[in-house]
Amino acid sequence: MDVKRLRLLREFADRGSVGAVADAMHMTPSAVSQQLKVLAREAGVGLLQQEGRRIRLTDAGRALVLRADEVIAAVDRAHEEMETYRSGRASVRLAMFPSGAALLLPGVLDRIGASGIDVHASELDVGYPDAVPALADFDIVVTHRDERTASVRSPRVDVVELMREPVDVVVAATSEFAGRGELEVADLADCDWISVEGGFPVDDVLLSISAVTGVAPRVTQRMLDFATIQSIVAADHGIALIPRFAVRHPGVKRLELKGVRAARVYEALVRPSPRSAVRAVVEQLVAAAGVACT
Repeated sequence: MDVKRLRLLREFADRGSVGAVADAMHMTPSAVSQQLKVLAREAGVGLLQQEGRRIRLTDAGRALVLRADEVIAAVDRAHEEMETYRSGRASVRLAMFPSGAALLLPGVLDRIGASGIDVHASELDVGYPDAVPALADFDIVVTHRDERTASVRSPRVDVVELMREPVDVVVAATSEFAGRGELEVADLADCDWISVEGGFPVDDVLLSISAVTGVAPRVTQRMLDFATIQSIVAADHGIALIPRFAVRHPGVKRLELKGVRAARVYEALVRPSPRSAVRAVVEQLVAAAGVACT
């Protein structure tokens, strides 16, 4: 079976449609469909089937995707070795959520600089369920989840836990709460909240607070940028939940939350059997996380 066609099959598994594969691979949809039909003939079994208006993988197709991962990983490792001989450098595509990048990426770049590996980092701010599909475009995806959320379980993904970061309550420095070192969940039942969009770990903690108090949180603003949220809190327009290492605004006070589990877990997602350069960057992510937690 042709490796290029195996790549197309894997792209289909990652992206979910022929059109999305065509866009990613700079091909026409008809060309993608034709190549997948050729691959099915090479495999001697149907790999795709029509289900309503959509096309999905058959059981045989899903099984072949797992083998395609192995074949492509081996081919990519061979290409990396040859490229290293030619240029002396390897390349790794890294995606990270913004606050995680601010905390970990400088240390990773410091440590990896002399290793002969070029790290090309990009910002990716998506909910936990949407992190795995990003492996179609990146070698490593650093994501975060609420600590009560189950980790990814897939034969096509290896998960490396990097660190646990507590989530604290942030109030204005002039707030009535500012003189305290911690807050009970019950203290927060009648507060205005500045929160993130639904589906992110911090919002999951807010839902837990609601479950404990029996009072739906009164969310007045939703933002994704923690710096913006802290500015709004500093102006005393509400309180917020912020991961501990992201609290930097001089006009806010960080308070430990009691009565509910409140933390997010950082994870690095990679394909099984990654290239040596990818493993090296993951190792540096682990090291940077260890430094951040000390």
